[in-house]
Amino acid sequence: MQISRLFKIIYILLEKKSITASELAEHFEVSVRTIYRDIDTLSQSGIPIYASQGKGGGISLLDNFVLNKSLLSEKEQDKILFALQSLSAVQYPELDDVLSKLNSLFKKSNIAWIEVDFSNWGKDKKQKEIFSLLKDAILEHLIITFSYFNVSGEKSQRKVEPFKLIFRDKAWYLQGYCLQKMALRTFKINRMSDIYITEESCMHQSLQEFMNKSTDEACAKQVKLTLKISSEGAYRVYDDFEEENIIRNKDGSYTVIVSMPDGEWIYNYLFSFGAMLEVIEPESVRNEISMRLDHMVNKYHSKT
Repeated sequence: MQISRLFKIIYILLEKKSITASELAEHFEVSVRTIYRDIDTLSQSGIPIYASQGKGGGISLLDNFVLNKSLLSEKEQDKILFALQSLSAVQYPELDDVLSKLNSLFKKSNIAWIEVDFSNWGKDKKQKEIFSLLKDAILEHLIITFSYFNVSGEKSQRKVEPFKLIFRDKAWYLQGYCLQKMALRTFKINRMSDIYITEESCMHQSLQEFMNKSTDEACAKQVKLTLKISSEGAYRVYDDFEEENIIRNKDGSYTVIVSMPDGEWIYNYLFSFGAMLEVIEPESVRNEISMRLDHMVNKYHSKT
């Protein structure tokens, strides 16, 4: 994360006065070339940073430079701290240390304005390691391989260009381009195992680049649904759908017209409403729901 590294460089220089590019490169585990790019970025941003040659030389800040007065206003300081706290809330690695240092430099107490508890990441060390591994692969644009269980419990080996991590409906997902399926796919992270970062670079450097280069067929297929949800399901209606997609009926029920990515997951989602929901359209989804319900009923009848 370049912004984090830039602030750390400033903090180190404020403490040590002078340091070589090689020492900084070793500290951050990046190349000397990357450090010089960071120095250029800081210089162009108005930071009085300079490099001196020869014995005893190195990278330094002007003696009268003070971060909290010379660089940022009070409002800008707060915006930076609040933004970093937002990332820290989702367990972004190493940010607690950065926040502590910046609070000290800005002479501010830690304002804990946000707290998010994603138990899997916060309490399970293995899950946190997976999160960090996927983050590294995304930022470095490297292809990953992993084992994956689909909704039917079938295990397969996947090779994927990772684009981004998504938190949706109480679970984490990885969105990426599956090289086996030759299509954009979303993987539930707790079904992934044996994740390995290869040395192969991604063909597409970002999701936006992939979308620009891809045909419509490569993108997730959408299905347009018309749903009727009883008045007892009002709490789900406004939790799950945008207001412009909701119609309130005279009998207190709701009609929801919405497009969703097609796939097996959609039936599990619709069943989560129980008896509160009826699929009106399309007919294919309605028939599939009916068939699955008959199959479930037959399981119980066969034992009586």
